[in-house]
Amino acid sequence: DENTFVRNACVNDTKLGLVQKVREHLQNLENSAFTSDRHRKRKLLENSSMNSKLLKVNGSTTALCATGLRNLGNTCFMNAILQSLSNIQQFCCYFKELPAVELRNGKTAGRRTYHTRSQGDNNVSLVEEFRKTLCALWQGSQTAFSPESLFYVVWKIMPNFRGYQQQDAHEFMRYLLDHLHLELQGGFNGVSRSVILQENSSLTASSKCCINGASTVVTAIFGGILQNEVNCLICGTESRKFDPFLDLSLDIPSQFRNKRTKNQENGPMCTLRDCLRSFTDLEELDETELYMCHKCKKKQKSTKKFWIQKLPKVLCLHLKRFHWTAYLRNKVDTYVEFPLRGLDMKCYLLEPENSGPESCLYDLAAVVVHHGSGVGSGHYTAYAAHEGRWFHFNDSTVTLTDEETVVKAKAYILFYVERQAKSGSDKL
Repeated sequence: DENTFVRNACVNDTKLGLVQKVREHLQNLENSAFTSDRHRKRKLLENSSMNSKLLKVNGSTTALCATGLRNLGNTCFMNAILQSLSNIQQFCCYFKELPAVELRNGKTAGRRTYHTRSQGDNNVSLVEEFRKTLCALWQGSQTAFSPESLFYVVWKIMPNFRGYQQQDAHEFMRYLLDHLHLELQGGFNGVSRSVILQENSSLTASSKCCINGASTVVTAIFGGILQNEVNCLICGTESRKFDPFLDLSLDIPSQFRNKRTKNQENGPMCTLRDCLRSFTDLEELDETELYMCHKCKKKQKSTKKFWIQKLPKVLCLHLKRFHWTAYLRNKVDTYVEFPLRGLDMKCYLLEPENSGPESCLYDLAAVVVHHGSGVGSGHYTAYAAHEGRWFHFNDSTVTLTDEETVVKAKAYILFYVERQAKSGSDKL
């Protein structure tokens, strides 16, 4: 046997121990092969999650770096908004480049903590947890990220979203942006966020739109200004006021509300332009919205018209799919055609002559879709473009998709990014 061979080899070895040296060399070779094989197997295991995220694109294999967001109990409304915002490059990069802030010091530093609604910890930061979540996406190190720390902070500072029932994605987006804006204004860790914003060369003073005080990255990216023009029909007095906005909520015109699919042939297709025209066109206010005319000194019939005085860098358009009837909040399931490229907003501007030839063109960055019949039920997913490719974000699952699929979606929220470079894209 092997032991007898080794014993005899040691007894009958040469004076220089050549047999033993050969044996040791063979043993080293065997150990090296075993170690190499074990290392190879370990690398295969480590890369298994990445291997599962390899996709065929144009005949070649490419790595899918997108990371999904786990559903924590009807939190698809939050996940769809977070994934959309993570693909708005200028907005996302600002938060990812902020320095990390340690909220806990001393004995609890670095310790994982679990939170419940009953805990009284007020030392929370929406900006910090939002930053951490954005950093976890698109790094390709995991198949899905669990945003429970962010959701805990949402519960703490936005009581409307406590619990695990389905919520409205648009309402959540507005609360999220408003609270990020307020926290950034207040400064963080002794450094004013508005100072950081002013030092950021890509967000100049001319791009700012102040809402509730000083400008932040929220208003610099999403902020626009509307001119609200009201005319008294009795004396002709005109009243104007300017209203800042972070998004525009558009009605789907009533004549299109029965047209549910893109292929339905009963009448013309509803387009995003129809919705924008309905929002900005001259409208006579009804009896419940009588205007207080300062010249007539009483409420009078009047007309209203919106103009866009300043366009934002990112134009967020919310299609009003949910409306109240006598007792229920119903969904308008109409398909609305929207462009992927070249949305031209010049005709809605107050002073279009002051804008450049390309400054009013927008390209689509993300779309939030509501699947189902009611606001308190159903499911939210998002489509978003990243480095020239479109992805579908369905909570933990992220799949590569194509433009043909995106344009068929029944959009609920559309995110359009201002075009920077000249392109031959078609206009809306």
